[in-house]
Amino acid sequence: MDKDKRKLTEKELKRKEYFEKLTLEMQQKGYKTKDMIINIQQANYLGILSMLPFMILTFLIYRNVNGFDLEGISLVFAVAVFLIFLCLAILHELIHGITWGIFAKSHFRSIDFGIIWSSFSPYCTCSEPLGKWQYLLGAAMPTLILGGVAAVIAVMTNQLLLFFLAEFMILSGGGDFLIILKILLYRTNKKECVYCDHPYECGLVVFER
Repeated sequence: MDKDKRKLTEKELKRKEYFEKLTLEMQQKGYKTKDMIINIQQANYLGILSMLPFMILTFLIYRNVNGFDLEGISLVFAVAVFLIFLCLAILHELIHGITWGIFAKSHFRSIDFGIIWSSFSPYCTCSEPLGKWQYLLGAAMPTLILGGVAAVIAVMTNQLLLFFLAEFMILSGGGDFLIILKILLYRTNKKECVYCDHPYECGLVVFER
C-alpha cells in the first residue's frame, strides 16, 4: 500500500529504519536494489482473476469425482465456513513465517506479523534477505498446503466443507501468486540476487550484484 495513503504504524516505522540500514550495508557491498512492489488495489482484483483458473479446475475435479450437492448447505454451514476461514487466514500467515523462518539465518527473530487495519489484511514479513527459491517456497507454501493439499483431501473424502475452505484459501493466495509470478518473470544478468520483503509495501526488493 502506498505510504502516502496511510500512516505507517510503529512496527512499520521500525522495519523501515532497519531496512534502510540493511540497504546501505548491501549497497556498500556492491548490491543494487530493484523494487518489486504491487499496488494493493490492483492486487485485490488481479489476484482474484489469476486464481480463478485454479478454482475452476478444482471445482470441476470435485464435481466429476463426487458430484456437487448444494442441499447440505445451510446458514450454519455458511457461518462455519466463514469462521474457519478467518482462522485459516491467520494460519496462512503463520505458514509464511514458519517457512521463511527455517531458511533465515536469524530464523524466527527475522519474522514479524501484523494487520493492516485499514483493509483488515493480516500479513507476515521477513526482514532478512533470502535466496530466490527460499523466498518463493515461503510465498507459495500457504496456498499449496491450505489450498492445494486441502482440495486433494476434500476430493478424496467427499468433504464439501473442506472443499469450500480450500477454494477460499486458493483465492486468498492471489496476492502471493502475483508476487511469485513477478519474481519468476524478472530477468537479470547479475550473478548474485537475494530477495527481501519490503518493510511496509506489498511486495519485495531484490538486491543484486
